[in-house]
Amino acid sequence: MKPLLLYYPNCDTSRKAAKWLSANHFEVEKRDIVLQNPTAQELSEWIVKSKKPISKFFNTSGIRYKELHVKDKIKTAGNDELIALLASEGKLVKRPLLITGNTLLIGFKEDEWAEALLSQQK
Repeated sequence: MKPLLLYYPNCDTSRKAAKWLSANHFEVEKRDIVLQNPTAQELSEWIVKSKKPISKFFNTSGIRYKELHVKDKIKTAGNDELIALLASEGKLVKRPLLITGNTLLIGFKEDEWAEALLSQQK
């Protein structure tokens, strides 16, 4: 199964990630995070797989994050409520997300992606 790249085509960081993947010969299935936002079930699985707190999955620099006062909700809401919020709107999710068989990367940091992915190619 190909790795899944959840991205937003109008996002510079998403475009950089897609370009990096292509330059490093990774074939991925692309999914526009706004047109096909992740489901609550997917997010639940990915959060567990990532071993990171749910707060890392939020696009904290996004307009919707600020409009909905998510920063305050994260402090008091339970995981189920936060997962439902993430699943309700793709722009709330930090992007890009790359999901492979054994790796989940949140946001694009070239050095992190290189370390996680290029070692798998060998």
